[in-house]
Parts: sequence; C-alpha cells; structure tokens
Amino acid sequence: MMQMQEVRTEADKRAFVELAVDIYKNDPNWIRPLDKDIEEVFDPGKNKFFKKGECTRWVLRDVQGKAIGRIAAFINKQYKQEQPTGGIGFFECIDDRQAANFMFDHCKRWLQERGMEAMDGPINFGERDKWWGLQVEGFQSPLYGMNYNLPYYQPLFEQYGFQAYFHQICFGLRANSRLQDKFYTRHAELSKDPNYKAVPIDKSKLDKFVKDFTYVYNKAWAGHGGGKTLEERTVQKMFQKMKPVIDESISWFAYYKDEPIAIWINLPDLNQYFKYMNGKFGLLQKLKFLWLKAFGKCDRFVGLVFGIIPEFQGKGVDAYIVVEGAKRIQAEKKYDRYEMLWIGDFNPKMINIAESLGTTRSRKLTTYRFLFDRTKEFKRHPMVG
Repeated sequence: MMQMQEVRTEADKRAFVELAVDIYKNDPNWIRPLDKDIEEVFDPGKNKFFKKGECTRWVLRDVQGKAIGRIAAFINKQYKQEQPTGGIGFFECIDDRQAANFMFDHCKRWLQERGMEAMDGPINFGERDKWWGLQVEGFQSPLYGMNYNLPYYQPLFEQYGFQAYFHQICFGLRANSRLQDKFYTRHAELSKDPNYKAVPIDKSKLDKFVKDFTYVYNKAWAGHGGGKTLEERTVQKMFQKMKPVIDESISWFAYYKDEPIAIWINLPDLNQYFKYMNGKFGLLQKLKFLWLKAFGKCDRFVGLVFGIIPEFQGKGVDAYIVVEGAKRIQAEKKYDRYEMLWIGDFNPKMINIAESLGTTRSRKLTTYRFLFDRTKEFKRHPMVG
C-alpha cells in the first residue's frame, strides 16, 4: 500500500528534492532549482507566510518504500477567494494516475480538516512571482523561479477533476527585433515634449529608484491580484536582494517633469547560471556564479514588472519607455532573447500591451482549482483592467 510520509528529518528533505532529479533525469530542458530556494518556502524563519498560514509537505512512497511522488498543502489567510481556498504545490509524480490521486485525496482531506472548501494548484506558499501554475504549453527550459513539469502532469490534474481557474501566458521575442512602427511613431511624438525622460536604473542611487518604483507600482497595480500595495521598506529589501544581479542597462524608469510615471523592470535569467550548480549554492557555487556572471554568457533577460500610473495610461508612455530602453539594449548586444514573466488571461489590457511589442506566446501555465463540493458552480478568475 502507498504511504504519505510527512517531511520532518534532513533525510526526508533530501528525498523531497531528489525525487525531482530522478523524474527529470532524461529531460534536457529541466533546470534543477536551487535546493535552498525550495527549502526556504518551508522554513518558518524565512517565509513570512507562516505568520498567517500553515503548510505541510509529504513524500509518497510505494509498497517497496521507493519515493514516487511529493506534494505540499497549505493555507494562506491572505489568499482571499470566493470560498475558503487552500493551495497545493511542489507536486512531482511518476506517470501514474493512482499515485497522483492518492496525493490529491490526502491534501483534500488535510485542507477540509482546516475548513477549506477548495484547493488551487500547483501554486506557491508565497507570492505569485514564483512556483505558480502547471506548464501546459511551450516545454522549454524554465525561467528562474518558474514551475516546469512533464506533459503528462496535465492529465493527472484534469482527470482528478481540477479545472482551469486561469491561464498564465508568457511572451517572448528576439532581443534585436525591430518593434512595430507605431512604437517609434508614439515615441517620436512624446519626445517632442522635453518634460518626458527615461533613464536606466543606477545602483549607486538605489534609494531613489526604490521610492520611484514603490510610487508607480502602487498607483499602477493596487487593486490587481488582491489589491495589495507594497511598502517602501519591502521594496528596499527586494532591490537590495536583487542588487548583485541587476544589469543597469535593462531596467528603466520614465518621468514627466521629474515625477515618476512608468517602470519597466528586467533581470538577467538567473537560470542561465544556476543550471550549472546542480541545485547547490555553497561557497564553491557562489564563486562559480561570480565567474559565470563575469565571463559566461547569459543570453536571456526576463521582464518582471511593467507599469504606468493611471494619469499617463493611453498616452504612448509604454512606447516611449520601451523604445528608450531598446536603443541601449540592442546597441549593447548582450542578450539574444527576451521573455516576460506570465500575464494572467484575466488581464486582457496587459496581454494587449505584450502582444503589441510583436511578441510570440512562448509558453503557457495553468492555475487549476478543485471545488470540494462537486455540485457547486465553477467560476473562473474574475477579469481585471
């Protein structure tokens, strides 16, 4: 009989991370996440969501005691939904419907015991910017912090009864691509007004850019994804953490009369470095990372955040900041590819902006929902924008 073994010991933790190594051993696209990035999700000392939530993870073992699956279940009280909804994530499984169902059933019971009426997955016990959604299209090497899985995972979820709550679309283009003509036209129009300017981030003046980012983000994005605003001290910590890998040429801020009006934040794809680390990030790996960063090639950069304050939306500021940034990015020729982190299909305005760049849809992930009351009407994620 199969058994769910709760992860408690160091040996359990190793089994949890090593299972993925076994499942993807013949997949050249898979990039092993850093073990520390996975473990930090389950560390109450490092994951703030434990203050208002609960999380447990398990390894599934077959009758011989061999690890054949893993999963986590969690409750995040900040995750406001129509009904009390828990999450599952970090799912890995052999191609076996019975094994997957065994894990799903176990998580369902665990969540029901804690008052939940639905479960979403695979999602993160944390923010949406990492480990969110099941890959269903575009099976290529994942971006840093992005879920990746084998194609058979989709039927494992759907045959159990999970339904698509929303789709997560990623967009990509060649870094040297000429933008559509309308971008250059709009850029030329705004450039006639000397009050507009766009500048790249400057790591020596990070405090200023933290303040400007917080202002634009909160005006542009408050009300999306739960209506949460960011505090300046949170952004300060985020930027300090990013500082070692910030490339000043690829993150841009736009201003009107020296007031911040737009942000376009990108980073090199760290997986281009971490794919050589085999999940480890000790002293030797850190030295290797610094060497790769200095002398290696990272040919892909990733779009993290794009936002314009409401007063300047629809005026061509998107074209202005992108063309200003593209002039430098394309001149430096550091990168071959650009890919944006996912945009939910519930946000058609942002999808239109992404498509207007001349991008192609590079991959799709899906966030699934399973309602415990199977007679209840299923509703997809509400539209925004």
